[in-house]
Amino acid sequence: MKKDLSIEFLGVRCENPFFLSSSPVVNNAEQISKALDAGWGGIFYKTVGMKGMDECSPRFDTLTNGSQQWNGFKNMEQISEMSLEQNVEEIKKLKKKYPNKVIGVSIMGSTEEEWIKITEAVTAAGADMLELNFSCPQMTSHAMGSDVGQNPDLVHQYTKAVVDHTHLPVVAKMTPNITKMTVPAIAAAEGGAHGISAINTMKSIANIDLDNITGRPVVNGKSSISGYSGNAVKPIALRFITEMNQCDDLQSVQFSGIGGIETWQDALEFILLGCRNVQVTTSVMQYGYRIVEDMISGLSHFMEERGIDSLDELVGIATKNIIPAEELDRSFQIIPSINESKCVGCGRCYISCFDGSHQAIEWDYENRKPIILEDHCVGCHLCLNVCPVQDCITPGEVFFKEGRTNNRSGEDVVKQLAYV
Repeated sequence: MKKDLSIEFLGVRCENPFFLSSSPVVNNAEQISKALDAGWGGIFYKTVGMKGMDECSPRFDTLTNGSQQWNGFKNMEQISEMSLEQNVEEIKKLKKKYPNKVIGVSIMGSTEEEWIKITEAVTAAGADMLELNFSCPQMTSHAMGSDVGQNPDLVHQYTKAVVDHTHLPVVAKMTPNITKMTVPAIAAAEGGAHGISAINTMKSIANIDLDNITGRPVVNGKSSISGYSGNAVKPIALRFITEMNQCDDLQSVQFSGIGGIETWQDALEFILLGCRNVQVTTSVMQYGYRIVEDMISGLSHFMEERGIDSLDELVGIATKNIIPAEELDRSFQIIPSINESKCVGCGRCYISCFDGSHQAIEWDYENRKPIILEDHCVGCHLCLNVCPVQDCITPGEVFFKEGRTNNRSGEDVVKQLAYV
């Protein structure tokens, strides 16, 4: 199914919200042509600098769960290996071939003069918007990347310099290697940024090579701390997006979500938390450009089934339901219920509850069955989360704490649970 997924991002019409993020998946015009033909709404061209980077080999590593599927992906790659002049020619080719696709370009300088020169060159090449890379964690210069993104004064200075030298929408790309992303994001907005994209990769060491006694990947016996991406970083990305979208000082900007997006559901989560645009890299490295077909189809079905005609109806509607911990309703406990006909007697719920929670499950050794002790259970639902059988353990009876029913029924409470 294909529904109208068009949406405006920073005043630019996008045929769908699915973009490729600035990375190895958008190196040059020939490569990007294949992606745009597959159905991506647009791209953010791999970060353009003054000169090409000198890269190491190898430069990738993965974290898996024993299968070939990545939980996380570590890379030590920097920005484009081509010069400013070479990239300008590639951008011109792209825009000429795809006038109706959105060609965003990521840029990075090491001084204000470099930021201005790159801005003017890329603007003249025909880019539709600029993304300021304040966030790459593996640059060999401390005057570039995430070290700059942690300095609000530099973020403000470079953002203003770019905005003053282009007519294009400007997006500031934030680093997650920071406690409060709202601080540099506000600095970017005050410098004139029209949008914020987040997150870039997390500084990491994904694995230690036990033969070489260093991190991976191993480069001539050594390794380095560098960026971590993939589905494992999605919870962190969603947290930062939510905090920024709820910040009063950032209500004038729009958001582009990045971090662990592999499926249409992942993309929708970012949209529900306020993003009008989502960016993808790591999953394309695993599955190729055609994953966008699944994203388009899945989101189309979701909207059709719920009678939603426009993506605008979905943007940010979950944000109001993310509240401070002190405001959560703590007036009840939901005791799990075990469907004995589905239980396979594996004992995972019993072990997890006894060793990792509140010792609220008793084990019937003779019949190999768990028994929930309601007077011990606190309703944490660890058992529900570790059970390998779908719908074997489900939310059951609701117990309100004394004097705290507030005229609600237990059924009303259980209906609000996402997994019911």
